[in-house]
Amino acid sequence: MKTRSAVLHTQPGRYEVTEVDLDGPREGELLVKMAAVGLCHTDDHDVPPGSAPPLRLPLAGGHEGAGVVVGVGPHTPGWAEGDHVVLSFVAVCGRCRMCSTGRQNLCDLGARLFTGARIEDPSSFRMSYQGRPVGQAYGLAALSEHTVVDARSAVKIDPDLPLDKAALVACGVPTGWGSVTKMSDAQSGDVVIVMGVGGIGINSVQAARAIGARAVIAVDPVEFKRETAKQLGATHTAETMAEATELARSMTNGQGADAAVVAVGVVTGDHIAEAVASIRKAGTVVLTGTGSMRQAGGIPINGTMFTVFQKRLQGALFGGCNPRWDVPNLLAQYVAGTLKLDELITRTYSLEQVAEGFDDMKAGRNIRGVVLFD
Repeated sequence: MKTRSAVLHTQPGRYEVTEVDLDGPREGELLVKMAAVGLCHTDDHDVPPGSAPPLRLPLAGGHEGAGVVVGVGPHTPGWAEGDHVVLSFVAVCGRCRMCSTGRQNLCDLGARLFTGARIEDPSSFRMSYQGRPVGQAYGLAALSEHTVVDARSAVKIDPDLPLDKAALVACGVPTGWGSVTKMSDAQSGDVVIVMGVGGIGINSVQAARAIGARAVIAVDPVEFKRETAKQLGATHTAETMAEATELARSMTNGQGADAAVVAVGVVTGDHIAEAVASIRKAGTVVLTGTGSMRQAGGIPINGTMFTVFQKRLQGALFGGCNPRWDVPNLLAQYVAGTLKLDELITRTYSLEQVAEGFDDMKAGRNIRGVVLFD
């Protein structure tokens, strides 16, 4: 079939709406009619040169999405047309060591998703344009009217849930939420700093509020984002980490925050160093945001002081969440009113407005922009 997709043809470049050819679903695959896709900074990392692994271009973008299954490949049990799904940029095999020990976000299949091809065959592509293979970002290409994905990259959800809100739990919400609840060791009564309160960090703010942190300090240079953070659980805001660090120390007899989450859009070593300086002895910095995968240099911290103060720097992919459990669980919290999703959507866009949406994201105008399909 033919479908329209937001495609990156050059690097650097901008996503362009392009009509591509899409294969039908094979065994173990689903044809999904997309309903909504969140615009995440991770997709924009593919645009500038040197910030991501070498890409197979053209590349169909998008990974934070939800839609309806309209086709099921042969011998694909457990799925039916009409199923509502949230896409998972981490495919889950359920059998590898990581999956078997409760760390589905680190499933061994994840290493194969950068190829843009079918998981089992890196030479086989589901999309093509003018006879050339088109890679699917993270095996998904969510920014498409229709896409075909591996069933291991989809999570079935309650069909009564609004798909524009469900899309947000494909990436931004669990990544930010889990960075606090699963990766930081923060507890009730703690002081938590969240550095960067866009589409990821705002959910770390929600999570810190949910666990009962006595102070949640939201740090962002954009006033609109700081004000939104106050509405979603921040007790204090700051424009800079220096200001946030002083706030944390004033509340802790000079010790510093118990935990800090780094969720800025493009992370540098200086960001990480600021976060490390903001925490107390035995505190934890959770590194959630990403930067260039070819970034040179390092993190300007004093190794001896890092050792003596027994601080911890913890990486976090998908917030340490397990897609099969955490996606429906977070949606259940939304239904119960303990997790806010509606308030995260600043503006909606059509597929033709994808490039504009990414411009708004980089300019700090959105908490989350969402592309809606007919």
